[in-house]
Amino acid sequence: MTTSEIATVLAWHDALNARDLDTLVELSSDDIEIADAHGAAQGHNALREWAADFDDTVTVGRMYVHDGVVVFEQTLDDGTTQASAFRVVHDHVTSSFRHDDLESALAATDLTEDDLDA
Repeated sequence: MTTSEIATVLAWHDALNARDLDTLVELSSDDIEIADAHGAAQGHNALREWAADFDDTVTVGRMYVHDGVVVFEQTLDDGTTQASAFRVVHDHVTSSFRHDDLESALAATDLTEDDLDA
């Protein structure tokens, strides 16, 4: 487990929830990839557009981490539970992929219950 990877992802979500786009960009690599089942976009401009359109607040649940990959369960304002998978390199988020559920996020990243941040 790497504390800085978890701290980076938590800070990234704090910035997203606060709509602090400058901090969100600072915590992201120049070529960050933002994706979900409907498509992907890359770079700081794409991140700013995506974040500006994001109108929920994310509450972080269980977190899993291994070798620069962080997966966490998340609850949105309407109670919907999803999961996101992140790649963190040198304290910058290089990718974020939203999954419909925790199981698919763990399967996509090869993380298991052994990687749960207790």
